[in-house]
Amino acid sequence: MNKIRFTIILFVFSTFFSCSGDRLFEDFKSIETGSWDVSDSISFELNELDLENRTTLIAVRFNENYSFSNCYIRVIGMDSLNKVIENTLINVPLFDSKSGKPLGKGFGNTYTRYDTIPFLLNTETKKVSFVQYMRQNKLDGIEAIGIKILK
Repeated sequence: MNKIRFTIILFVFSTFFSCSGDRLFEDFKSIETGSWDVSDSISFELNELDLENRTTLIAVRFNENYSFSNCYIRVIGMDSLNKVIENTLINVPLFDSKSGKPLGKGFGNTYTRYDTIPFLLNTETKKVSFVQYMRQNKLDGIEAIGIKILK
């Protein structure tokens, strides 16, 4: 009985303390078809956030049906008039190139990989869009794209 009680208490404390208080904003947009089309841009509105000197991460939720080891993504930062103020191509590794094991955290056959966006958002940035840049019309195995802004 003491082992069960101890296990429950340990589980509750680990759940409580594992919650991350380091994020200012986090959101995901699902790709309902499970295939990211080259013409689909995924956008996030950041109007009310204080973005000065914040670290920004992109999140790619993928499964084992994804057939490449990485994903090239164009990151576009825009102001309130949709004028492009940043436009950068990033390479997000999703699988280890030697072992073929998925990078990131997950369970089952779905994983989420976070990677740093190489430019800092600023007070002018009101919207961030992501476009896949893999020279494929459809990227099977991409389930969602997200953004996380740290405090």
